[in-house]
Amino acid sequence: MPFPIKDLALPMKKWYAAYTKPRYEKKAKHYLDQQGIENWLPMQRLRKQWSDRVKWVEEPVFKSYLFVHISEAEYFATLNTYGIVRFVSFERKAVEIPEDQMDFLRRIFDTGYEVQSDDLDLKPGDRVEIRTGPMAGRQGVLVEKAGDKKVRVDLEILQQSLFITVPIENLLLV
Repeated sequence: MPFPIKDLALPMKKWYAAYTKPRYEKKAKHYLDQQGIENWLPMQRLRKQWSDRVKWVEEPVFKSYLFVHISEAEYFATLNTYGIVRFVSFERKAVEIPEDQMDFLRRIFDTGYEVQSDDLDLKPGDRVEIRTGPMAGRQGVLVEKAGDKKVRVDLEILQQSLFITVPIENLLLV
């Protein structure tokens, strides 16, 4: 008698945000990679000024966070990985990040938009919608920072914001 198809199905994987020790994001990613656990650490290239030199460095966009795409069976292996402190959770349960939010985040970083993370609570300005490009239809709050016009896109799961540089002519007031 053949096996039912549902028994052969692969375990369902879901996205979660893992909280790491401070400045351990890259190390935790390395250890997860060694275990074969799928993960994603969005990086940004920054110009750092020291007293004796200037250097371009790659830093995580979200300090002390990295994203893991895991099944139930990989939950404790991920949690026991050196550098991982806990999962972002609500009422002691790890919060799943919807697939469409992860796709949106990955699209942002794949397009080459200049992105900065901000965990400060900013005063809201005009609500805008992006008209063109891969983020067309997304809404945010227009803010001015360091002379640049940027769109604030809130990520509710991480309680942080992304600042995305978008030409002002690509915006509509909502």
